[in-house]
Amino acid sequence: MAPLSFPRPPLVDEVVALRPWRRADIPQKVAGFSDPLCLRFSWPLTERFTEAHVRRSLEDEERERLNGKALNFAVVDVAAREHVLGGAEFHDVDRARSCAGVGYWLAPHARGRGLAARTVRLLAGWGFERLALARLELTCAPDNTASQRVAERCGFTREGVLRSHLPFQGGRRDTVMYGLLPGELR
Repeated sequence: MAPLSFPRPPLVDEVVALRPWRRADIPQKVAGFSDPLCLRFSWPLTERFTEAHVRRSLEDEERERLNGKALNFAVVDVAAREHVLGGAEFHDVDRARSCAGVGYWLAPHARGRGLAARTVRLLAGWGFERLALARLELTCAPDNTASQRVAERCGFTREGVLRSHLPFQGGRRDTVMYGLLPGELR
């Protein structure tokens, strides 16, 4: 599988920019993702989240990029690109089916300002245009109403609940499935 390349020029709007993660971002990523809300909805392991996990994830994410399976971004302030607001990704990229998943998280200081929707719109628009995707999927926990609102604001259609879908924090978790097709992005 061919590697995925980061967009050139980078994805930006008036407020956010999406760029590759840098080693210098590790402290901000640890601080932002250590928030109880991020851990509740996005940390699948039972072990405590640490800086070592972030360091390993940067290596894993690069390997996934080189294998054409994922592309991970730091979500940053457009005016201060060193200021990390959160993270976003294409994951489970399947070029044969022209599908990918989209995910995101925001640090506590970045929530409630529409930044997640801006991020998803940038990713989706680029994915449909440049990666020629025919379908994007967004999944979240059934009780993650904030992510569900983001999906719906961006034009995703709720397609159902996948019961006992994933191993999560020592048990299994249901997942709400959303889909977006070209021409549906709002």
